[in-house]
Amino acid sequence: MKGMVFTEFLELVDERFSFETTERLIEMSHLPSEGTYTSVGTYDHQEMVSLVSNLSTLTGTSVADLLKEFGRHLFKRFLVSFPTFFEGIKSSMEFLPRVDSYVHLEVRKLFSDVELPSFSCTMPEPGVMIMAYRSTRNLPDLAEGLILSCIDHFGESLQVRRETGQDDPPETRFIIMPK
Repeated sequence: MKGMVFTEFLELVDERFSFETTERLIEMSHLPSEGTYTSVGTYDHQEMVSLVSNLSTLTGTSVADLLKEFGRHLFKRFLVSFPTFFEGIKSSMEFLPRVDSYVHLEVRKLFSDVELPSFSCTMPEPGVMIMAYRSTRNLPDLAEGLILSCIDHFGESLQVRRETGQDDPPETRFIIMPK
């Protein structure tokens, strides 16, 4: 997992909780990296699992809620860090199908060693999108937070329903439709 994800997570912890919470979290997580991340480095995703699990213990906030909140935070950071990904895009229904075909393609140009989740989108009827998520890291709550923040960014009145399959790793389908 790229270091940018870790640095953004720790920034969220600083902002949402406190610098002291971040320090305690790193200390109690016993991380191989010792919590020292560079944005371009690559780190074992199990470190993120440890950080989120331990933050849940420290704060009493569920892992799912923390990951969704982090997804929302991360989307906002992507808007700032990668504005060209959003140029000319007017809706989440226009942006989300581009995640695999454009955004991830561009990310792979920047970081050849990156392991990204896969997303595929279908529109079974007008105004309804099914976005399928698959990843060996199995972080659908993070993906849901990213999707929800995307919808918020475009100011849309959409809801997201989630279905998880029994595959290994499981495929999670996000059904995005009008409220």
